[in-house]
Amino acid sequence: MNRRLQTVISRTGLTSRRQAAKLIEEGKVTVDGKVITEKGYRVDDEGPEILVEGKPLPERDKEMYYYLFNKPKDVISTAHDPEGRKKVLDYFEGVKGRLYPIGRLDKDTTGALIVTNNGDLTERLSHPKYGVPKVYLIKVLGHVTDESLAKIKRGVDLDGKKTAPCELEVVEADRKTSIITLNLHEGKKRQIKRIFGTQGHRILALKRIGYAGISLGDLKEGEYRELTPEEVKLLTSYEPASPEEIPEDSEL
Repeated sequence: MNRRLQTVISRTGLTSRRQAAKLIEEGKVTVDGKVITEKGYRVDDEGPEILVEGKPLPERDKEMYYYLFNKPKDVISTAHDPEGRKKVLDYFEGVKGRLYPIGRLDKDTTGALIVTNNGDLTERLSHPKYGVPKVYLIKVLGHVTDESLAKIKRGVDLDGKKTAPCELEVVEADRKTSIITLNLHEGKKRQIKRIFGTQGHRILALKRIGYAGISLGDLKEGEYRELTPEEVKLLTSYEPASPEEIPEDSEL
């Protein structure tokens, strides 16, 4: 199958798709002896000799692993971090397989993150055209009015584009803070913080409590569990909302 070069690299578990794209731009990747610097360069995922920093790609794992992880605050979602900060994969030392998280959560955001070595699934669910549902529990500074909630539900303008409609429910509120659950199907960079910012509210705490129909439940921060066969089947059942090409997803 013809795929983007960074996707072929990331599917082996060597590095994330974003980091692979950076390595390509830096001229550290060759295809059949030719240095490639074009981020959107496409190759067959079977056949060509691909070297990253002079080394061949690792073979893909034969056995697939799927975990639900409760990410603590200040933990980085990327598989590699040049600054040496605490990473999600630091919690999986000794676990078989070249694991990586599906999508990303902002450093300050806690909660549900799927970790797997299934590169195909990671590629699919990270793409916004699949419209994977994500549920958040949010603590907002100030009392959020019904008018503001209605605007957020309909969609607000960010960077000249309107956000998709979403579901909101106020769990608890007073004059100082509001606790809200939010269900959305897209993932622009720091989207939730920016959405509430348009209504004059600052996010005090943000936790993802559900991803792709899988609930965080009582899993404690810093802990993980294997997904059940039914949950894995649910993850692999998502189909694209439309065949249109949509920009890649980003963290919240």
